[in-house]
Amino acid sequence: MADNILNNSAGEQAKCLPRHIAIILDGNGRWAKKRGLPRNAGHLAGSETFRNIATYCKEIGVEYLTVYAFSTENWKRSTEEVSGIMRLLDKYLHEAIRDMRKKNIRMKVFGDISRLSPKLQELIHETDEISQQIEGFQANICINYGGRAEIVRAAQLYANDVAEGRAEGELTEEKLEGYMYSAGIPDPDLLIRPGGEYRISNFLLWQCAYSEFYFTDVLWPDFTPEELDKAIASYNSRDRRFGGVKT
Repeated sequence: MADNILNNSAGEQAKCLPRHIAIILDGNGRWAKKRGLPRNAGHLAGSETFRNIATYCKEIGVEYLTVYAFSTENWKRSTEEVSGIMRLLDKYLHEAIRDMRKKNIRMKVFGDISRLSPKLQELIHETDEISQQIEGFQANICINYGGRAEIVRAAQLYANDVAEGRAEGELTEEKLEGYMYSAGIPDPDLLIRPGGEYRISNFLLWQCAYSEFYFTDVLWPDFTPEELDKAIASYNSRDRRFGGVKT
């Protein structure tokens, strides 16, 4: 199916491709365990899969890719595992800073970065600055992120703006949306969860109100462009009415 997607005309491609895909990166630890490897080996393999899938999304014309890399609950994992994930993040951010302009890729981190190391925070701010200077495919990485926490944060920011005279009037969905990490970004059309679980685990609760969900038993490190094609094919088989009636 990959060839079919890439060979479509621009109009056909726009019709069959989700504009924004969100993915829960699940199954790294189980992938490693099946091979007798430490969990961080699974995270390393998963980071390479993310690189491959992000590249593929850009090639076929997807505009936004948002991935759930580290939740607010993941701090409960072992110190060794968390440290390994943070080292991978450091490596990826350095590579992104090196390549973003050359590859015309924007990047944004969703989540409370205040708990990250000062070095990681500095790297994230640098990727933000670079992203403002270019246009093109955008990868959003959710780090220390929780959907409920994001909604509470947005409400608190709005309340602060009202108290300090920067906002007024009744709170609407449109206003609250402007305080989300994803402000200005279209909601995901398609949410994919590899790994065999059938829940969204506090991921983009606000944004995925009308997303199509796709679940697969394939563990994230084994998720290939061909698997993404299957998800997109499933998406295209859906009748998306957004609460209305198809005419």
